[in-house]
Amino acid sequence: MKKRLLLPLLAVSGLFTLVSCAGGVLGTLNAVSSTSGLNVVSNLHYGPDPRNLLDLYQPAARPDKTERAPMLLFIHGGSWTNGDKNEYKFVGESFAREGYVTAVMSYRLAPVHPYPEYVQDGAQALKFMRDHAAEYGGDPDRLYVMGHSAGAFNAVELVDNARWLQEAGVPISAVKAVVGIAGPYSYDYRGQPTANAFPKGSDPADVMPSFHVRKNAPANLLLVAGNDMVVDPSNGLKMQAALQAAGVPVTFTVLPGLNHYTIVGSLARSLTFLGKTRQEALDFMAAHR
Repeated sequence: MKKRLLLPLLAVSGLFTLVSCAGGVLGTLNAVSSTSGLNVVSNLHYGPDPRNLLDLYQPAARPDKTERAPMLLFIHGGSWTNGDKNEYKFVGESFAREGYVTAVMSYRLAPVHPYPEYVQDGAQALKFMRDHAAEYGGDPDRLYVMGHSAGAFNAVELVDNARWLQEAGVPISAVKAVVGIAGPYSYDYRGQPTANAFPKGSDPADVMPSFHVRKNAPANLLLVAGNDMVVDPSNGLKMQAALQAAGVPVTFTVLPGLNHYTIVGSLARSLTFLGKTRQEALDFMAAHR
């Protein structure tokens, strides 16, 4: 019996490792993530660039609920050079089912658009969500930001560094919490394949989120995959230390058995058996309303 259960689990994990970057597994997840009963509005422009688009997933109307819904922005990964909102329909569906008005965004990509342009796009997407909250039953003063991999860098940087919210005209008090999933928050990219995502000749101390923590940042949840072979878990530990030094509430959680891809895949309602990514995020956001 145990062997029969183990084989499909290994198959799913292996598939994520082999083809997630090609979009195969993500496409399958999207195909089985029905948005029936949700209001989905696609390709909303939050900025002037062709990639300044987001899809918005609105929870089903509940006649007994008059309170405006919290709003969640999800930012995809892809080494800042690839990836697209269309791959993450399963995330929008998953959190809209839990009552969040959920936006899944695309952003400008490096090397044409290096740091901080993709971070600024996240701030502009948040401003769009605030400005249009009433149209979708959302609360403009209960914003949450979540990202995976490079998207976790974007999410944590735009929330913990007050500069980007202030530039976009988003009150820093409106963001209640941020969730980083397997993020590269503190590493030396010089000489690495990802160097083209940052300005030539730049210093990591001027770029990495771990150097930009404001003392009044909201609570951070840092989720790390126990078997991550793509982003070194030390990134999470360094970010945790920086947040603690600034007196910012932080929860650092290692999720056993997950790798760099299954940790985001398990945000899907159909794959929660892989790990607790989804539940950890939901519990954390609920605790910071």
